Amino acid sequence: MTVLVFAALGAGAWYWWQQRQQPLPAIPETPVAAAPAPSLVAPAPTAPQYPITSAPDEPAVGAPLPALADSDALLSKALVELLGRDKVQTFLHLEGFARRVVATTDNLAREHAPPMVWPVVPTPGRFTTLANGAKAGNTSAAVTRISPDNSLRYTPFVRFVESVDAAAVVRLYKRMYPLFQQAYEELGFPGRYFNDRLVTVIDLLLSTPVQPEPLDVVLVEVKGPIPSLRPWVRYEFTDPAINALSAGQKMLLRTGPGNHRRLNAKLLEFRRLVSSGETTPGAPAPRP
Repeated sequence: MTVLVFAALGAGAWYWWQQRQQPLPAIPETPVAAAPAPSLVAPAPTAPQYPITSAPDEPAVGAPLPALADSDALLSKALVELLGRDKVQTFLHLEGFARRVVATTDNLAREHAPPMVWPVVPTPGRFTTLANGAKAGNTSAAVTRISPDNSLRYTPFVRFVESVDAAAVVRLYKRMYPLFQQAYEELGFPGRYFNDRLVTVIDLLLSTPVQPEPLDVVLVEVKGPIPSLRPWVRYEFTDPAINALSAGQKMLLRTGPGNHRRLNAKLLEFRRLVSSGETTPGAPAPRP
């Protein structure tokens, strides 16, 4: 669910507009991420920092599961039972779901998180701004400000995330964990543990400072004879420090401060459950 939050919120991801200037290729059977940056990859651990364990009344983590390539039917059935068919059809991409979750989780801590491998349907609508009359540095590009109304686009998804039973989601995640682990190793991380990466990414997202006021952005100029059909995907933050944040952190900031705080509360709940092994319904959630 952590991945679903940030992938859906990333519609209009202007920070990777260069990739969007050409038609997107069809999603491969096994999503392939860019080679990991050195600063994001630590030496392979000898044991998981956050091991996946089952409570006494839960199915064993090692219970037989289908092969990763044949897991879509099982995952789809489980998600429909947990979330409801209407919500699944509205928000999720079920084809190659385990691989999509793993690839997007890893990408949220990197510079780009390509929508072609997201496990969710992008948030509808377009990114909206208001002019503020300033100029960007030594260029003639006009600086604009993210419209306060832009956050309304994300309201249905944020409400959906808040309605999800986090403990039930994590119980399902634990039961299906061997599929996610295999997908992570196939992505290029043999000997590493996907749950460790998930906790690391959640911590990075939680470290994103809430911005109380709308942020300034600038539309990057693209020179060439072919005009862009989607110019709104070319916005970048004017603050270099914010522009240097990861893909997932920028997604959070685009949602607006209200949604950011609400999502942080859910992230904290998921973080506690996937890092401690606790999935007991009714357990108190940590304060944001």
